[in-house]
Amino acid sequence: MSVLTPREIVSELDNFIIGQDQAKRMVAVAMRNRWRRQQIDPELRDEIAPKNIVMIGPTGVGKTEIARRLAKLANSPFFKVEATKFTEVGYVGRDVESMIRDLMEIGINMVREEETAKVRTKAEGNAEERLLDLLLPTGKPKGSPRFSPRKNPPDTSQAIPMPGADAGYPDQSEDSPEAEADAASTREKLRKLWREGKLEDREVNLEVKTQGPNVEVMAMPGMEGMEMQFQDMFSRVFPARKKQRRMKVRDAYEVLVQEESERLLDMDKVAEAAKERVEQSGIIFIDELDKVVSSAENMRASGDVSREGVQRDLLPIVEGSVVNTKYGMVKTDHILFIAAGAFHLSKPSDLIPELQGRFPLRVELTALDKDDFLRILTEPKNALTVQYKALLATEGVLIEFTEEGLKEVAAFAEQTNMETENIGARRLYTILEKILADLSFDAPDMCGQDRAVRVVIDQEYVREHLADVMEDRDLSRYIL
Repeated sequence: MSVLTPREIVSELDNFIIGQDQAKRMVAVAMRNRWRRQQIDPELRDEIAPKNIVMIGPTGVGKTEIARRLAKLANSPFFKVEATKFTEVGYVGRDVESMIRDLMEIGINMVREEETAKVRTKAEGNAEERLLDLLLPTGKPKGSPRFSPRKNPPDTSQAIPMPGADAGYPDQSEDSPEAEADAASTREKLRKLWREGKLEDREVNLEVKTQGPNVEVMAMPGMEGMEMQFQDMFSRVFPARKKQRRMKVRDAYEVLVQEESERLLDMDKVAEAAKERVEQSGIIFIDELDKVVSSAENMRASGDVSREGVQRDLLPIVEGSVVNTKYGMVKTDHILFIAAGAFHLSKPSDLIPELQGRFPLRVELTALDKDDFLRILTEPKNALTVQYKALLATEGVLIEFTEEGLKEVAAFAEQTNMETENIGARRLYTILEKILADLSFDAPDMCGQDRAVRVVIDQEYVREHLADVMEDRDLSRYIL
């Protein structure tokens, strides 16, 4: 992210999201400000708070996708949560602090994967040596730090006779240089066979860890932190047990690589790095914020006070506080919060004033029309048309979308959104699935082993497969 300017960030987002230029520009500046903040003197750096954003717009216009793609581009921990999952403490629901704990878990997994990739080569080397220990009937040559005849007796049933060895493997109980040389030679021959892929289907006995008892602790609303601490305590009291499993060599190798990777990782450093990343570059996307907002008229009519209670519980997290997690205390001062909502029945100014002040940036996303739908079907790298082509090509069915056919799909998506519920670009999923349902079902029976079938999806094909829902508006409400 340090090498990308706001213009370049918008350009990257354009590869996946159509339109919504104002929202893209706003999040691009927010991410660039994070880099700018890191260049400032540390005394002033801590005083600069992120400018949280409220995205206003109907469902399916790209609010979540913008935030998710931005986080992936910046390699930042990202967590999406619906505000309706939270309730004021004292009511049944989730504690608002749980989203910080979930974000921390995501950060831990991100850093663990990165560190595992760094030690992968060394882990593979160690796993190969342990695999050879399993394959050799009498262990490694003398002097190997991993082999102990008393603690790890060899499995003689898995001996692999080598070409030219009349009496199997040399007796390594002899300390003669000849015996050690023969054992080392045998080990290298086994290594060569393994690397050539000639031993993958053999079976070995491997000691693997089994999951300990799963203890669930019921916690009162607002006390999920105590539940987490109890579960962590029980996991130490009931450690994982080990048992012997017989598996193919290739499967055993993957298990050994994973075990060696975990052994090489310093989880304290992983947790420290993850905490730093979460605090400095974490992104939390709070969806459906409008569902916990009530206008003054509705508040008086319904008497629902829990919605305002959720806002007041969110306030200290967004404002900046310290949350207790099993990896330590996490500060939320510099986490970027992006909230979103349709705000049909309320407006952002109906938020409590303190929370409004913590979301100073607001951007309205526009509803999608048929031109936007057509671009969504053709321009993004992961367009639905590209996905369907790839899926059906696996069956030997090569589909081709004509421009007129896609225009018909786009126009019908716009019309359906206007006449029924406006669900934005998600309408394209239902329409394309309806059009290609028969083709997807019949695809395995359409092609021979060496013959591909080409199907053209043109305007006539689209109208034919949508004829029933086009004619019956009531039916379209249920089908699409």
